[in-house]
Amino acid sequence: MEEAQRIQALPPYLFARIDEKIAAAKVKGVDVISLGIGDPDLPTPDHIVDELVKAACNPANHRYPSYVGMLEFRSAVAEWYKRRSNIVLNPQKEVVTLIGSKEGIAHIALCYLNPGDIALIPDPGYPVYGVGTLLAGGVPYTMPLKEENGFLPDLDLIPEDIARKAKLMFLNYPNNPTGAVADETFYLKVIAFAKKNDILVCHDGPYSEIAFNGYKPLSFLEILGAKEVGIEFHSMSKTYNMTGWRIGWAAGNARVIEALGRIKSNIDSGVFQAIQVASIEGLLGNQDLVREMCKIYQERQDIVIEGLNALGWKVEKPKATIYVWAKVPKGYTSTSFSELVLDKAGVVITPGNGYGEYGEGYFRISLTINTERLREAFRRLQDNLGKFQF
Repeated sequence: MEEAQRIQALPPYLFARIDEKIAAAKVKGVDVISLGIGDPDLPTPDHIVDELVKAACNPANHRYPSYVGMLEFRSAVAEWYKRRSNIVLNPQKEVVTLIGSKEGIAHIALCYLNPGDIALIPDPGYPVYGVGTLLAGGVPYTMPLKEENGFLPDLDLIPEDIARKAKLMFLNYPNNPTGAVADETFYLKVIAFAKKNDILVCHDGPYSEIAFNGYKPLSFLEILGAKEVGIEFHSMSKTYNMTGWRIGWAAGNARVIEALGRIKSNIDSGVFQAIQVASIEGLLGNQDLVREMCKIYQERQDIVIEGLNALGWKVEKPKATIYVWAKVPKGYTSTSFSELVLDKAGVVITPGNGYGEYGEGYFRISLTINTERLREAFRRLQDNLGKFQF
C-alpha cells in the first residue's frame, strides 16, 4: 500500500527525532537533562483544575460540543483581548475555538491554498507552518530570519512575482525559536504588504504573555488594519501551562474565522466542554499566577544566559518567550554540536537546523526545567566541554 505523495513529502517531526535520541541515551544509562522541547514543567493553576473537575461532573458537558466552540469560551477570549490590549472582537463571528493552536495552523492552509499556491514561511520557524502548507498541496516560500535584521523577515526581498502569487503569510512574535520580538512599525509594513498583494496574514502569538522586565509584546490584532488582512492564533498552552489540554483559538477577520470553522466542522467535533469551561476560568480569573510564572522563567533565563556567557558565548537576554537561541561554536554544525553536548554531557539541546535552513549554525535551549537541573546542566558542560571559541 503506497503512501500518498503528500505524506511522502513530509520530513520526520523535529521533536519525534529528539525523543528518539533521548530514549537511546537513557537505554545506555545516561541521566539525560533535556533542554529541548518547550513543554512547560510548571503545573496548571489550581483554580483552573478545580473548575475542570466541577465541569467534568456535569453530564451536559459530555455530549458533543459546538464545532466552533462554546459561545461562553469565545466570549471569554474576546474579553481577554479587550482587557489586555483594548481589542474589540465579536465572539460570534471573530473567534473560533481550536484543539490547540497547532491544529488551526495546520488547517488554515486547507482553507486557502490550492495545489501550487504559495505560502510565505519564516525560516527558522515552527515546523507546522511548512507542514500544513505541504499537506494542502501548497508551496512554501522561505522568508529568512537573520540576526542582522532582528530575526524579522525583510519583505522588500520577496520578489514581486512571488508576492503576487502568495496566498498566506505566517508570522510568529514573540518568536519561536529565536526569542525575537516585533514592533508596530514592522506590523504596519506587513499589513501594507498584505493589502497590496491580497495575502492572508496568520500571526501565531502563543508566547505573548511570557515576557520580562516590564516588556509587553504587541498582539498583531491591536495594529490598525490587522483584522482587514489577518487572524491571530493563540492558546492556553504556554500562558496557563495547559499544553496537554489541547485548547486554543483563532481570532480576527470574520470571513477567515468562518472558513476555518467550516473546515473544522467537517474534520473534528470540537473541544471537550469541560475543558472550555475550565479555560474560561483561566482567561477571566486572577492573572497573578501568570506574572509569577514569568518571574520563574526570568530566573531560569538568567541561569542559562550566565552559563552560556561563562563558557564563551555573548548572548543577549531575550525580551520574551521560554527559549534562548544561540550560535554554535566554531567548527560545528547545529547537529554536530547538539550531538556533542548529548554525548559528552548528557544534555539535550535542539539543533537550529530543525527549524529550517536558516536555523543552521544555531541551537535552542528551552527554559522548561527547574533551576537545580539547569545549574546541573551547565556544570556538566563546564566539566566535560569547557570554554568554546566563536
